[in-house]
Amino acid sequence: MTSPLAYLLVFLGAGLGGALRHGVNLSALRLMGSAFPYGIFAINVTGSLVMGLIAGWLSGQADASWSAPARLFVATGMLGGYTTFSAFSLDAMALIEQEAYGLAATYVVGSVVASLAACGLGLIAGRGLA
Repeated sequence: MTSPLAYLLVFLGAGLGGALRHGVNLSALRLMGSAFPYGIFAINVTGSLVMGLIAGWLSGQADASWSAPARLFVATGMLGGYTTFSAFSLDAMALIEQEAYGLAATYVVGSVVASLAACGLGLIAGRGLA
C-alpha cells in the first residue's frame, strides 16, 4: 500500500506511539528513578510483545483489505513511534523461524554492536561540533 492514505496511517500511528512512549518513559522515571533505563527497557519489551501479537494475529486473517491498513497504522506507525526495537525483534524472529540461525545471530549481534559503535562515533563527532 503506497497511497497517500498509507502515509497518513503511518503518520498518525507514529504520533500516538511516540506520545505513549513519552508517557511510559516519564512514568517509569517517576516510579523507579534514573539509575537504570527502566522506561526504555519496558518500552522495548512491551513493544516487541505487541508486535508479535499483532503480526501473529494479522497473519491468520484472510481479509487483507483491512489488515494491510491496520498493519501500517499499528505495526509500522504506532509501534514504530513507540519503539523500533519491536521491528528489530520481528525481523530477528522471522530469520529464526526460517531456521536461518547464522543470519539471525549476525543480524542481532551486528545490529547491537554496529548501533553502539555508530552512537559512540556520533557522540564524539557531536561533541566535537559543540
